[in-house]
Amino acid sequence: MKVIICGAGQVGWQIARHLSGEANDVTVVDNNPELVARATDTLDVQGITGFASYPDVLERAGARDSDMVIAATHSDEVNMVTCQVAHSVFSVPRKIARLRAQSYLTAIYSDLYRRDHMPIDVVISPEREVAEAALRRLNYPKAFDTETFLDGKVELLGISLDEDCPVLNTPLRQLTDLFSTLRAMVVGVRRKGKLFAPEAGDQLYAQDQIYICVDVDDATRALEIFGKDVKTQNRVVIVGGGNVGLAVARALEARTRRVRAKMIERNRKCAELAADALERTIVLNGDGLNMELLEEAGVDRADAILAVTDDDKTNLLAAVRAKSAGCPLTIALVNDPTLLPLMDPLSIDAYINPRATTVSSILRHVRQGRVRTVYSIGDAEAEVIEAQVLSTSPISGQLIRDIDFPEGVLVGAVQKGDKLVRPGGGTRIDEGDVMVIFSLAADIPEVERLFQVSIDFF
Repeated sequence: MKVIICGAGQVGWQIARHLSGEANDVTVVDNNPELVARATDTLDVQGITGFASYPDVLERAGARDSDMVIAATHSDEVNMVTCQVAHSVFSVPRKIARLRAQSYLTAIYSDLYRRDHMPIDVVISPEREVAEAALRRLNYPKAFDTETFLDGKVELLGISLDEDCPVLNTPLRQLTDLFSTLRAMVVGVRRKGKLFAPEAGDQLYAQDQIYICVDVDDATRALEIFGKDVKTQNRVVIVGGGNVGLAVARALEARTRRVRAKMIERNRKCAELAADALERTIVLNGDGLNMELLEEAGVDRADAILAVTDDDKTNLLAAVRAKSAGCPLTIALVNDPTLLPLMDPLSIDAYINPRATTVSSILRHVRQGRVRTVYSIGDAEAEVIEAQVLSTSPISGQLIRDIDFPEGVLVGAVQKGDKLVRPGGGTRIDEGDVMVIFSLAADIPEVERLFQVSIDFF
């Protein structure tokens, strides 16, 4: 597949990294020559320096015979015009745009993106995606990572195992027998920094980070089995009143169960806008690192603090200060992946990676076959993929034990019609089934092949 990625910032670079590693023909376009040089020096991609919305720049990038344009620059308007030019001048079949401004995303204006108006096939909103990720963290406070699959029926939970976890040193095969009614599968384990797909005879140890696919109705029980208590979040402090903080506060206000939220925003104008937009949330104007202001917000009595400013270090330090003041759950938004190893030493409970969230949203629309959802784990170490089985897929009609999955692949859940099935070796995969699969990065092309349609289908 030939793809043009417009914008070589963190998101564009990560998408290029994913796609170029899977034998796609990728060209990166950016008006910053240093970013283009970084992409071409570190990745197997071509680079073009120039403004992505200019027709001559897109032509130099090979738009005339491209399959897809992904517009992920920092400017909404440049992204929109890039898609318009790609459609009108070069007839590029598929166009994806990242849009930040909430006004562009309002449902009543969704007609704007029709082909005869602004021809964008897929609109990605980083702020909306990140706000949803933050809310999932609040729903499962003891999980360091979360994502939903199968229309909310299945949760992917990342859990750190402590010394008091009751199921340590127990083979996974035995766990399946002990908890035969639990609809959950351990699909990934990170041990001493290395992520792998476990086998039935593998045991879990303290300090392991595990990923489980679990039926949403069994999520609380699964967390308890792995030694994590589940507490309802009634009081929340939000540090940062930008688009992400505002979206989270609005969602908390919309819940039927009342959550008391307080927001701290440093910029006075942003604080005033947030106060006007929110009904029950108390907005405080000031520095989220100021201990007196944190105390005024009641961080010592809060169930959770959510630090979602646009500065990673502010988020980390605000979380640390809240933890020292007695807040039991700290969640920080972190863009820079090199800061993630600091989470444990700083005793920060969970993080939100906006880049990984946005990249996952875009990859969902790039993957081959009938792929419906993609979630990127860690620093592009693995993906969890939700895909539908077609009649001509190589795996259709086979038992799971007979499918030639690579070593780094595990099936986490199978949906047959409306019924959710915990997968086992004897589970038959039929046409129309939807599968949730964990795959290490190196094995993703093979997973895609297993779900692709054969040429006979046409």
